[in-house]
Amino acid sequence: MATKRQKRKRRQRHSRSETAAVRPAAPASTPTPTPSARRTDGPPAAPWGSFPLSEIVVVIALVLLIGGFIVAPPRGAVMIGAGLVLGSLAGLELSVREHFSGYRSHTLLLAGAIGVAVFVGLFIGVRSLSPAICIAAGALAFGAAVWLFARTFRRRSGGALYRFKGG
Repeated sequence: MATKRQKRKRRQRHSRSETAAVRPAAPASTPTPTPSARRTDGPPAAPWGSFPLSEIVVVIALVLLIGGFIVAPPRGAVMIGAGLVLGSLAGLELSVREHFSGYRSHTLLLAGAIGVAVFVGLFIGVRSLSPAICIAAGALAFGAAVWLFARTFRRRSGGALYRFKGG
């Protein structure tokens, strides 16, 4: 005599084969990963593949910085500024990739870059504004960017507001 469990298995087997005969099989589609099922074992890959572009930019920035301290003041100051900008852009590129893939949150760093860019753009671009107005506009841009970047990371990471490096 069959147990209840065996009868249930038989019923399920018959119902599957009957529905498969009535309905044609749907093409197998790849399931869309949920945000929490995304790859988090390492940083996201660069769009340019294995070419070490960020590392090359960092080396160029270091060479410019060191050379800027050796070369005479007018040209040396430009070299120091270019080295700082290139180094900042290389770090910013990595943080953008990690943040928008949901790997690690860089909310304050990215928002700070937005705030500084707004401040510098207004301070240099519009000479008639007072520095206090430029600072206020930069702070306002920083606050709005923090809110947007935190919301984006939460959506991309599956609900986490931040992730620690160790775990």
